[in-house]
Amino acid sequence: MHSYTAYMKSREAKRQQYTIRGVPPEVDRALRNRAERERRSLNEVALDALRNGSGLADTPRTYHDLDHLIGTWVEDPEFDAAIAAQDVIDEDLWR
Repeated sequence: MHSYTAYMKSREAKRQQYTIRGVPPEVDRALRNRAERERRSLNEVALDALRNGSGLADTPRTYHDLDHLIGTWVEDPEFDAAIAAQDVIDEDLWR
């Protein structure tokens, strides 16, 4: 199994899936408008609405979208040199 697939399956196991039926048109419209206005997915906006409606709006969120990067840092002298070169100021350009 590909590592990304395994990671996603492990995340899904920790979260519940809901199917919500009978969403009133005005609620659907409001959620879709908010999603478009904030450039976020309908799912994200709906989760926020559920979180707010359940009294959890002030609860700090824990994000896991970058967890797969933990422990993957690799020292790379060539990268460090390239970044250092970007910090050099060409005095002739600033006269």
